[in-house]
Amino acid sequence: MKRFMLISALLTTLTLVACEKPAVVVVPTTPVAVPGPAGPQGATGSQGNEGMKGDAGKTGGGTTVIVTPPASAPAN
Repeated sequence: MKRFMLISALLTTLTLVACEKPAVVVVPTTPVAVPGPAGPQGATGSQGNEGMKGDAGKTGGGTTVIVTPPASAPAN
């Protein structure tokens, strides 16, 4: 019984020693872009052209059209 305990303790010790320890992974930090000082202001752009005017619309003819939704089916 004593030999069994001794062999068991030795095997446990060897098993724990043989385990591979994980290596520490170092992740490099990403450089952060920092904007520099503002440069001189550029020249003002040219003014755009004005578009064509649209035609005036017609006034209504006084007719009103009412569209009713279709009747729903009766519930049973």
